[in-house]
Amino acid sequence: MTSEAGGRIFFSNIKRSMEEEDEIVLVSVGVDIGSSTSHLVFSRLVMERLDNRYIVSERVVLHESDVLLTPYGDNQSIDGDQLGKFIAEQYESVGITPEKIDTGALILTGVAVRRSNARVIGELFAKEAGKFVSVSAGDALETTLAAFGSGAAAMSIEEQTCVMNIDIGGGTTKIALCSQGAVVDLTALDVGARILSFDPDGRVIRLEEAAKQIAHELGFELAIGTKPSSDQLKRLVSSMAERIMQVIEGSALNESTAALLRLDPLRNTHKPSIVTFSGGVSEYIYERESSHFNDLGPALAQEIRERIQAWRGVQLRTPVQGIRATVVGASQYSVQVSGSTIIVEPKETLPLRNIPVIAPQLDLTQEVLDSQQIGSLIEQSLRRMDFQDAQTQVALGYRFEGSATFQRLDAFCKGVHLGFKSLIDAGLPLVLIGEADCAGVIGIHFIEELKMNTPVISVDGITLSELDFVDIGSMLETSGAVPVVIKSLVFPHSGGLGKTGLKSVTKHDEHTHRIESV
Repeated sequence: MTSEAGGRIFFSNIKRSMEEEDEIVLVSVGVDIGSSTSHLVFSRLVMERLDNRYIVSERVVLHESDVLLTPYGDNQSIDGDQLGKFIAEQYESVGITPEKIDTGALILTGVAVRRSNARVIGELFAKEAGKFVSVSAGDALETTLAAFGSGAAAMSIEEQTCVMNIDIGGGTTKIALCSQGAVVDLTALDVGARILSFDPDGRVIRLEEAAKQIAHELGFELAIGTKPSSDQLKRLVSSMAERIMQVIEGSALNESTAALLRLDPLRNTHKPSIVTFSGGVSEYIYERESSHFNDLGPALAQEIRERIQAWRGVQLRTPVQGIRATVVGASQYSVQVSGSTIIVEPKETLPLRNIPVIAPQLDLTQEVLDSQQIGSLIEQSLRRMDFQDAQTQVALGYRFEGSATFQRLDAFCKGVHLGFKSLIDAGLPLVLIGEADCAGVIGIHFIEELKMNTPVISVDGITLSELDFVDIGSMLETSGAVPVVIKSLVFPHSGGLGKTGLKSVTKHDEHTHRIESV
């Protein structure tokens, strides 16, 4: 994208201003590259002007790629040549060149996030880097993406109940509890379909530490080149399913199961009445896949399905997405924020690109605001989105309500400072994006009262959600305003494994992320 005179935002390959059209059509691609599988979804997004904002009114899935077993070389690094060939074939299948893509999202999970792999993948998408939101998803974020992408979060509103989504992939199982459209608790453990895989003769060719550990506890050993018996594999899979059940039921975990956790255990404060599955194993659970890929997928699916069906008071439902739950398209929106209500100090801090957003549920309606509570909720959001490592710039989306007295502003700003302490200490800019017209006084409070030594960007008039990303352009000399682009993850609601071709139009789901402007 390029910014031209007057602050208009143009898409570089079609040269159209979003300020002058009532309807915009974009081509988007979502790319998910994970430890076990990789796949793409191409979409056409129809965006319509609604008053002073654009919303996604329709989403047409143009092509759902085949699912590729992520290729590896001898050193267990991703084979860039094979992956690149697969991606090129998918572009060719839909008749779209990379130059015709307006926007997209590149999601890296599992071992794809490793430095050498990320570099290889980055080179494949180097030409499109300016158009893409790129997300290296750790366990917490991947769990959240699966919950939203599967439709479990939306289902929790539609059914007015707690929905648990269990995403079982090749290396891990991710568990999210959803209520009122939000992820309220989550965890993950090292149990998946490809922690053990075989050659056509049944000899082990891939072996993760978790499989070795479970087998050892069951009284047998696994090693590359060995051929486990059918009884040993049955016992192994049964134990894997039992450990998943221990975690999702909130049972007291034995030491060996606790050692498999990648995140804190569930707090056991929400009991689901509905369970959905996503990830590769879900295709077997819902009988959408019958092929075998020389791993534990089919057997694990059968074991876990039987246990879920026996779980009293819980209903098994089919989500809108299974293996493709974390494949996303990214839609982009353009707004111009009023220069009278913003603070950018220093101005040289801008522009910023692809800043991820957290939007904790802060209750800012109380007359007396609790700084400690505000800080704690922000910290929880940073952990949930895997942003607590003080290496990533993060924007806070918030809604300040009530009077802007000194005491209330001071409590809010101190709470934000507590929550973002690790990022502030690392010298990262503090980026605040609110709805109410108070960004100026909030920014000034940080600078004058809290004596911030790091850059402060405070803008308002915008509604944000978690999983949004923002670009904030340089200040426009003519108006003192800054152009803001919000990239919202749009989760596909179509199709199953291996389907291709043009799909029916799916209306933009009310829980898909959006942007409002001043």
